Amino acid sequence: MFKVGDRVVYPLHGAGIIEAIEEREILGQRHRYYIMRMPVGEMRVMIPTTAARECGLRAVIPAGQVQEVLDVLRAGATPMAGNWNHRYRENADKLKSGDIFEVAEVVRNLSSREREKGLSTGERRMLDTARQILISELALAAGLSEGEATSLVDRQLDASSADNDRGAAEA
Repeated sequence: MFKVGDRVVYPLHGAGIIEAIEEREILGQRHRYYIMRMPVGEMRVMIPTTAARECGLRAVIPAGQVQEVLDVLRAGATPMAGNWNHRYRENADKLKSGDIFEVAEVVRNLSSREREKGLSTGERRMLDTARQILISELALAAGLSEGEATSLVDRQLDASSADNDRGAAEA
């Protein structure tokens, strides 16, 4: 059970802070809800306390793991399915997992593909969503503003691209 002030991640929406736990009546039934404020996008989300575990609500990673996430972004892209449909499903499953390392892989791989071949509209939307989820968690974990977290992610992706270009030139 989470408490007010906890920093949590809601898969497919990103990281936020529980600002209240309230009882509300919806469709004639009373339930307790976490009221979560999402700093990136200034959205508020209500999550039934009884469904928190099933929907993947989890604590934000500790600050000590931020570098591990950045290392994933900087690593070279991993091979992806050539078929758009398969690739999209694999990436969607990674996002649904709520695992920040898998979200970072999606951001890294789709960013690399965007530079090399471009992305379809669906994959572009997926990349934007994955970036928002990643940036929101990194910002809360590292105590950064949204802009600082965005710059951090962009620097890692640029370094990854430069490393790959250097590797290809040396081969």
